[in-house]
Amino acid sequence: MREKVKELQIHDKDTGSSEVQIGQLTGKIESLSKHIKQFKKDKHSSVGLLRAVNRRKKLLDYLKKNNMESYKAVLTKLNLRK
Repeated sequence: MREKVKELQIHDKDTGSSEVQIGQLTGKIESLSKHIKQFKKDKHSSVGLLRAVNRRKKLLDYLKKNNMESYKAVLTKLNLRK
C-alpha cells in the first residue's frame, strides 16, 4: 500500500494532500475489512470502518469537484471504481 501512496504524492514530502489521505484511508479500509471478516462481533472496528469509508467518500467528492484529472488518476491507481 505504501508504494501506491508514494505514487499519489505530489512531491517528496507530501503527507497531507487529498490524494495521499485517500490512499492511506484505502489501506486502513482494507485492513479493517479483513479484521471484521475474521471477528464478526467486533462492533467497535466496524464503526471505525464506516467512519473511514465515509471520510474517503468525502475526500473523493472534494477531489472530483476541484481537480477531475487527479480524481481519475486516484481511481485508476487504487482500483476503486470501474
